[in-house]
Amino acid sequence: MRLGLFKYNQMVVDQLSDAEVDRLFHALADATRRDIVGRVLNDEQSITDLARHYPMSMTAVQKHVAVLEGAGLVTKHRHGREQRVRGVVQAIRTAQVLLDAYEQVWRDRFDRIGDLLAEPTEEGTT
Repeated sequence: MRLGLFKYNQMVVDQLSDAEVDRLFHALADATRRDIVGRVLNDEQSITDLARHYPMSMTAVQKHVAVLEGAGLVTKHRHGREQRVRGVVQAIRTAQVLLDAYEQVWRDRFDRIGDLLAEPTEEGTT
């Protein structure tokens, strides 16, 4: 299905393996991770600052950030003693391109269904 699916914006999509696409959507499937991405796209934050927003341990937040980093949605870097997290806008754009491609597949399927339903039957009626 991959070849037929991605006629739309082929260049961006062809750069990703199935495993990379899986990591991207797995990372975005969790509400906490989506919230973290939203926060760090607006402003780079330390993991300590991020942890204050969630009813979980700092270790749990670090694990969420690690999943996001593995998917390419955030980057981490040291600033003194802090681990700083920054959002990667291009990764969000890539997710949007993929979602647009899936939407186009479904629109094409609905169009084909509509065409099939509009075809006259053997009795000459629609």
